[in-house]
Amino acid sequence: MRETVRQSAGPGALILLLSCASAGAALALPAALGRALDRVLAGRQTQAGPWITLVAVLTVLVVLIGALESAVTATASARSAAWIRRRVLGHVLDAGTRQACSEGELVARLTGNAVQGATVPVSVAGTLAAVVTPIGGLVALALTDLLTALVVLAGLPLFALLLKVFVRGSGASSAGYLHTQGEIAGRLLEAVRGARTIAAAGHPERDARRILAPLPELSRQGHRMWEVLGRSTAQAAILLPLLQIAVLAVAGLRVAHGDLSVGGLLAAWRYAALATGTGALVGMVNTLTRGRTALARLQDVVEAPTVPYGVRELPPGKGELRLRGIVHGPLRGLDLTVPGGSVVAVVGRSGSGKSALAAVAGRLVDPESGTVALDGVALPELSRGALRRAVGYAFARPVLLGATVGDTIAYGAEDPGDATVRAAARAACADPFIRTMPAGYATPCATAPLSGGEAQRLGLARAFAHPGRLLILDDATSSLDSATELKVSQALLHGSGTHLIIAQRAATAARADLVVWLEHGRLRALAPPRELAQLPDYRAVFEEEEATSC
Repeated sequence: MRETVRQSAGPGALILLLSCASAGAALALPAALGRALDRVLAGRQTQAGPWITLVAVLTVLVVLIGALESAVTATASARSAAWIRRRVLGHVLDAGTRQACSEGELVARLTGNAVQGATVPVSVAGTLAAVVTPIGGLVALALTDLLTALVVLAGLPLFALLLKVFVRGSGASSAGYLHTQGEIAGRLLEAVRGARTIAAAGHPERDARRILAPLPELSRQGHRMWEVLGRSTAQAAILLPLLQIAVLAVAGLRVAHGDLSVGGLLAAWRYAALATGTGALVGMVNTLTRGRTALARLQDVVEAPTVPYGVRELPPGKGELRLRGIVHGPLRGLDLTVPGGSVVAVVGRSGSGKSALAAVAGRLVDPESGTVALDGVALPELSRGALRRAVGYAFARPVLLGATVGDTIAYGAEDPGDATVRAAARAACADPFIRTMPAGYATPCATAPLSGGEAQRLGLARAFAHPGRLLILDDATSSLDSATELKVSQALLHGSGTHLIIAQRAATAARADLVVWLEHGRLRALAPPRELAQLPDYRAVFEEEEATSC
């Protein structure tokens, strides 16, 4: 919250200045109106003219300042929302897989909560300015007639108590409402991703009930918010008019005794209304409370630990990968050296640690213990740019980022250029089906009908377009037919750098220089595929994988 307020300090100060100016004009208005009335009643119309003019000027000034304040408030809130989203999204990307909440709730926080949190800077300024009017009204009332000011002052402790109860109740209900809203958003995102599964199951009504199950709780929290606001409004609606009536009665008695003029009575009544007219203050406090609650939910996101990077660059080398004492997930004390420039297949039964090895090898995650080094440099010591230029990935279910198909292939730390993009597409056997699309490489991804194998080939092309020292294929050819996989494997064999391939097929492993055979999270063997193919246990790994896939 402090960061949000600080980055909007300029607009917030301007809003505070405008609000105070508006409050000053509003506070001057009753005095000018009272003076004008006294002179009109005394038959001194000539002397009343300047005061009436001042009343008109102050009224126009209040309107103009209010319009300018509204424009600045809207602009500042929009810019704050954009800043919050950039700040939180940047942290999300830096944190990688270490997120504090589900993806659906994260989307809800980045959208709705960011908008509510963006109101905090202007609400802080507005709340400070909203305090000026009641305090100024009370001071002006005391200067006009001290006795009537004492009447208002006697009732203010009750109002302060009402405000305290309101803030406490509003904060609790807002937190519950936003939490439930995020839960529904998370379930909805799951349903959108699994729409085909839901349709195939033939029970969309059941999933609709699952998504909307928290709706009664959302309704309860929403009603609670309105109940808190309604109760506070009703209590204030009883207390504040009573104070104003008491002020009017006391001021009337003062007029009857000749201690106060009729104009003074009018001014006292208006100042009493300003001193007790705390609706703007309640509204600002309500907005501020909801904004603070929203920012607290975003604070959970930015407190997730980020991936720290070093400052080193890689020395010259062929991409030797060395892992020592790796403990992560199913991996238990793994020691492995992958020679630079080799094509290495990683095989093993389900749960043996293949994907865990792929993740730590390129530092998608840090291992629980142990070290990973590339050409003699520990991965945490490398700068972000050096690491991502050196290590590339292709996945079984790639996410296609980019406006067009060409942008998807080019997506990476650096723009490879059109020629490299097309060469990478040819190496991944993606060029033929891309050319059949209506706009070729310029076809928008959102309108490109892609099969699972075609999506994988685009993911492979993206990896090929950014050649580094180490390319990791995490089951990235599982949806390819045998002929296409053979062509992709041949491209890998003729490529530069080290290739680490998570292999589910015996044919894929057979084309590698070496095979890393994992069993129960440990290295069982590191040998050429021809040697391992003689072992019944090794062949049984692929037979079991094929049986599992069936």
